[in-house]
Amino acid sequence: MAADRKYKLLKRTITVLLLLSISFSVYVAIVNRNSKQMTVRQKVLKAIYPAFMWLTRTKAGTKKASTEKAPPVSFYSLKATAINGENFDLSKLKGKKLLLVNTASDCGYTGQYDELEKLYQSNKDKLVVIGFPANDFKGQEKGSDEEIATFCKINYAVSFPLMKKSTVVNKPGQNEIFKWLTDASLNGWNSQQPVWNFSKYMIDEEGRLVKYFAPAVSPLDKEIAAAVSE
Repeated sequence: MAADRKYKLLKRTITVLLLLSISFSVYVAIVNRNSKQMTVRQKVLKAIYPAFMWLTRTKAGTKKASTEKAPPVSFYSLKATAINGENFDLSKLKGKKLLLVNTASDCGYTGQYDELEKLYQSNKDKLVVIGFPANDFKGQEKGSDEEIATFCKINYAVSFPLMKKSTVVNKPGQNEIFKWLTDASLNGWNSQQPVWNFSKYMIDEEGRLVKYFAPAVSPLDKEIAAAVSE
């Protein structure tokens, strides 16, 4: 009798797990019906993004400027290179807010590409989103610039500017824009390094760093919406 109960319990457990596995596979397939050139990992990450954001919401965090003075080093004096290898003139962005984000294609937060694009499209008259692909966190951006650009375009319809893949954390070869964003002697107040992919830094219309948003803060969060409207 005991053996029979154990067998039935095992059989029931296997059946439930099988049904759950099939259901999840169908869900992933539906979510990714328009996805192209995605790995299995990328498809799964895209499917579980809403749950991942819910689970990490307690890690959300924001920092705001402690000064309204002009930074010691002008943001617009920095140099940037677009993902296609062309020079990207930051000075042409004067008069608009900027949201600078270090991005990756194989991260739990990769779904934020879609939200960043929506934010950009809804506020193009006053905001420019700029993505900085980087492979600094657990090797989650191993692709070439061309592969990254293609991935973002065909899967998330990204139209906001993407920069050349670079290093965004504090180590030799760090992108000079992220050096400026994370060095208080340059930007005037902030030393917060990116804690993971999709850390966000907001620059105001005068080239001052005004806010930092942690990766778990959605680009469509009310905090970011308020910051854009300020």
